[in-house]
Amino acid sequence: MTKFAALDLGRVVAAHGRHVMVETPEGERLSCHLRGKKSDCVVGDLVRWQPAGDEGVVEHIEPRRNLLFRQDDWRTKSFAANLDQILVLVAGEPMFSETQLARALIAADSAGIAVQVLLNKIDLPQAALARERLLPYRAMGITVVESALKARPDGARALLTPLLAGRTTLVLGPSGTGKSTLINLMVPNAAAQVGEVSQALNSGRHTTTTTTWYWLDAQRSTALIDSPGFQEFGLRQIDAQQLPLLMPDLNAFVANCRFYNCTHRQEPGCGVIAAVERGEISASRWRIYGEICDELARTKW
Repeated sequence: MTKFAALDLGRVVAAHGRHVMVETPEGERLSCHLRGKKSDCVVGDLVRWQPAGDEGVVEHIEPRRNLLFRQDDWRTKSFAANLDQILVLVAGEPMFSETQLARALIAADSAGIAVQVLLNKIDLPQAALARERLLPYRAMGITVVESALKARPDGARALLTPLLAGRTTLVLGPSGTGKSTLINLMVPNAAAQVGEVSQALNSGRHTTTTTTWYWLDAQRSTALIDSPGFQEFGLRQIDAQQLPLLMPDLNAFVANCRFYNCTHRQEPGCGVIAAVERGEISASRWRIYGEICDELARTKW
């Protein structure tokens, strides 16, 4: 038992700078600040906290089941923890980025988190092309479900309810894909909750940058986490040699390589390159693999 075990337990349901919103087991929420300069709480964290005036102070972060990272041009930063699954929204209008999708899948696999892909806007003409671009992902065992969130809300709700039930799900999707529609469909008072979070954390106009936790049921067994935009997943924690193992279509042919330390870029007798040439691995997937390899070679974790 740690020295923090006697402190109250709570869950971080929103974070903004040095302040977080912590929810108690009874469902009450209060603003807390972090103890120490190096503390790094993220939404989903279980924490030990204690009162400090009219708010609280987080003293300890409990061990995490998993952790996801995001990155920009300058740094890598954690942003969500203790997830059961990730739901990635894609669409044909606007056409989704395969690179973004691949990075999300690699990050999730690295963290041991299940992923499901939702193809939205299937009522629009470009859905056929989007469906075709998703074929390699279906072939490697990724679950892809289809819906029209705005055009057929009742059907979408019937599809999503059992898919989300009893799980903590991080919802991701680039602008225009339908993520806000999904959140508002499944969480009718989402806008009000965001306003409450903004007021509690004094985040004001920065609310759109706040990752937020929503409960879908009164029993608080099913949760959605909304992270604004489509996070560019940080992959710098991955060793370049492990990357092929996190891409199922490439991993299926790694054992066929002549050299045990094959990089699958240019070596003779490479099983992965041979599979690309035979069309068993899509050219776009191999291109994405090369781009991430180059990125990992340029950066240090």
